[in-house]
Amino acid sequence: MRIKPALYYNIKKVFLNSLIHLFLISVAITCLYPLLWMASASLKTQDVIFQDISLIPRYFHFENYANAWRQGGFGQNFINSIIYTICVVFFIVIIASLAAYAFSRFKFRGRTLLFIMFLAAMMIPVPGSFVALYVLLNKLHLRNTPIGYILCMVNVGLSTSIFLLKTFFDKMPRELEDAARIDGCSKLGLWWHVALPLARPVLAVVVIFNALNVWNEYILALIVFDSRKYMPLQVALQTFQGEFVTNYPLLMAGLTITALPIILAYLLMQKHIVKGVTSSSAIFG
Repeated sequence: MRIKPALYYNIKKVFLNSLIHLFLISVAITCLYPLLWMASASLKTQDVIFQDISLIPRYFHFENYANAWRQGGFGQNFINSIIYTICVVFFIVIIASLAAYAFSRFKFRGRTLLFIMFLAAMMIPVPGSFVALYVLLNKLHLRNTPIGYILCMVNVGLSTSIFLLKTFFDKMPRELEDAARIDGCSKLGLWWHVALPLARPVLAVVVIFNALNVWNEYILALIVFDSRKYMPLQVALQTFQGEFVTNYPLLMAGLTITALPIILAYLLMQKHIVKGVTSSSAIFG
């Protein structure tokens, strides 16, 4: 049997690596180009936005951002979105981590049935629950209130978060908990001092996914709220879309303002998100 020279394997390795990198670069360009075009269009005027297709505008109109912020009333809506996102993510992390730790470590009657119910809730699309949520909020007198909206969004992200965290806790070694229990740590202390620090990568995935979900929510906000002062940021973008004419530069400026907080949050938590995704893939694999 003839042994192939080392040069053959080196060329094959370089060729395969080049194909992989070309594919990844093409995917990255496909994902980044809409964002770059959005930022570029936000610096143009209505007359040239579709005539000048270059990503670098000939003239930069930074006043579009000030006009978008002022005309769209972004101030109150921006604060609303920040408050909703922080509250929803906080409650989801606390409730989901406690529930997931209980499902993973404690044995109690009805545990399997309750967990199956949470899994079944993941299969129900959000629009399919709009009627039930509307009736429930009306009966509880929580419609057109921030509390009602926050409770709805917590309910939307809870099932998936519990599933991710329980899967991680199931694979977490029990030796650390046994050592902490010997030192006198309570059950709540085990959750706080042992489970949560180890689950930091998965928590980062839960945080960014739910923050993205809350930040981009639009339809549920229209159902829950009647008053404009409670609306999130996405509703303010409709200011620039008329029945016959759409002010695209201001709309792109508003979209850029809307996208920046999530992009910054992702960049700050990128290391933990990658660890969470890789650990989740290892668990599921």
